[in-house]
Amino acid sequence: MVDESLIQDTVKAGSLRKVTIRRLIEQIASAEAAGANAVLVTCSSIGPGVTLAQQLFEVPVLRIDEAMAEKAVRQASTIGVLATLQTTLDPTTALLHEKAAKAGRKVELVECLCKDAFPAVLAGDTATHDRLLTKALVEDLKGVDLIVLAQASMARVLTTLAADVVHAPVISSPELAVLSARNALKLPTPARVGA
Repeated sequence: MVDESLIQDTVKAGSLRKVTIRRLIEQIASAEAAGANAVLVTCSSIGPGVTLAQQLFEVPVLRIDEAMAEKAVRQASTIGVLATLQTTLDPTTALLHEKAAKAGRKVELVECLCKDAFPAVLAGDTATHDRLLTKALVEDLKGVDLIVLAQASMARVLTTLAADVVHAPVISSPELAVLSARNALKLPTPARVGA
């Protein structure tokens, strides 16, 4: 299910609005009613709405960035957070702090916002988008132990980087979210006959 108006509304308002959360919950309810065994919400900007939805549905409702945040706080103390939208940067840093507290870990976050990259990619200028992200990865986030890409759409830049250009490991959400969804969908092992 694709509803780009959810992110468009969030970007226009500058934050996630209650009306957008209600619409997100309606989309999740529709997916569940259609027979989905799990729902993966692929927009980090509306992540706080996903956290609320997790309390409302029987099927697992997953944030695309949750597994990434859990991995980041397990692996690093100083984490660079790279985003192209403030509306993504804020919920991502909040999620990282939440996951660190839950894990009993203290983390320092270094925020980096490439505000000109998102309009470039919307205009189809992926070269400018990737150049701006590469500059931030190489120059602006020096000294961190690990870097997280706050938006799934940013993961593409990792395929354009030469080896050893970035001084720290970089993780993104898509693959980790798919693995998380796969784990959420595992069925219990049937009892053995005669056991």
